[in-house]
Amino acid sequence: MTQRAYRYRFYPTSEQEQLLRRTLGCVRLVYNLALHTRTEGWYERQERIGYKQTSAMLTDWKKQEDLQFLNEVSCVPLQQGLRNLQKAFTNFWAGRAKYPNFLKLRNGGSAEFTRSAFKWKDGQLWLAKCREPLPIRWSRTLPENCEPSTVTVRLDASGRWFVSLLVEDHTVKTLPQLDKAIGIDAGVTSLIATSDGEKIANPKHFKRLKRKLRQAQKALSRKVKGSNNREKARQQVARIHAQIADARKDFLHKLTTRLVRENQTIVVEDLAVKNMMKNHKLAQAIADASWSELVRQLEYKCQWYGRLLVKIDRWFPSSKRCGHCGHVVDKLPLNVREWNCPECGTHHDRDINAANNILAAGLAVIVCGANIRPDGHKSKGQLRKTSLASLRGRKQKLKS
Repeated sequence: MTQRAYRYRFYPTSEQEQLLRRTLGCVRLVYNLALHTRTEGWYERQERIGYKQTSAMLTDWKKQEDLQFLNEVSCVPLQQGLRNLQKAFTNFWAGRAKYPNFLKLRNGGSAEFTRSAFKWKDGQLWLAKCREPLPIRWSRTLPENCEPSTVTVRLDASGRWFVSLLVEDHTVKTLPQLDKAIGIDAGVTSLIATSDGEKIANPKHFKRLKRKLRQAQKALSRKVKGSNNREKARQQVARIHAQIADARKDFLHKLTTRLVRENQTIVVEDLAVKNMMKNHKLAQAIADASWSELVRQLEYKCQWYGRLLVKIDRWFPSSKRCGHCGHVVDKLPLNVREWNCPECGTHHDRDINAANNILAAGLAVIVCGANIRPDGHKSKGQLRKTSLASLRGRKQKLKS
């Protein structure tokens, strides 16, 4: 079975909200105390403090007179917070993430409850120390005979409450096999261009609400720090950000679901989005396009439904290569959207040509894992031989 999280919005009673806010505050405090202790231990004594040590510290903290309030909430979210911190450090030491940051009050927060800290009965959810079930707005029903294994309660920056139920979903099944493959070229003007000749326009959600957000941020900057009016203005800014994020994610979910249902094999480029964001002229447009989220959704949906996602090397010259004869031009500025091949004279749409080349490269990797670069071209980038076990593109060192 496939693990799947169902997220719902809920509207807690005043008693529940008070308890949940206290729980989130305790989780944030324990997380920050443990992060401070681990940082101090490393920089002062070169000592690596792990989860076991911080878990023992939590027991001692609960005995301190000024931290007695930690006993008023469930201990499970506090322990889960320490586990999340350990995971953050594991990712940091492995080079997959930056050093963990301290949690902030204005960002809301989350609390994770395992089976021992909640009760699920007759389609209702009781959290530890709550007298009443959570008043969840059931926008969709959970699959039959599915009980949550983990419950995560989250308060976002705009003041909305969400609950995520992690279940073993037996309704996720492999889709029927199709004899169709598609290459996808990500862009800014067009969000994606496919090898079928289709272009999906970029909705530009941030640009649509940029003026409204700017006005809200200017109003926030004029408010006195610490005042109630400033808090109201901050929530207004957060609501606009949430509106942008929700619209972007909804659009991407619909797009990726359609791509997965209509194609057996999907080929994309392994773009270095983090490095591309360093270009201040394009950073805002790239962030609004959300290429990383697009690929992330394609990855897990392909895994769910039995599709194949192939990533080709980011150095492969997909845009500069002629899809007809294989010639690679030396330069192709971003403002050039259409060009003619100097060798064979074929007229190309930049994005469609790139999508066709991406598809060809992906199919070559699937069939034989061979390098399909035309011989003698001047580009130093090349397609890496990718194993079918991972099918993940990684940055390749340039040849001298």
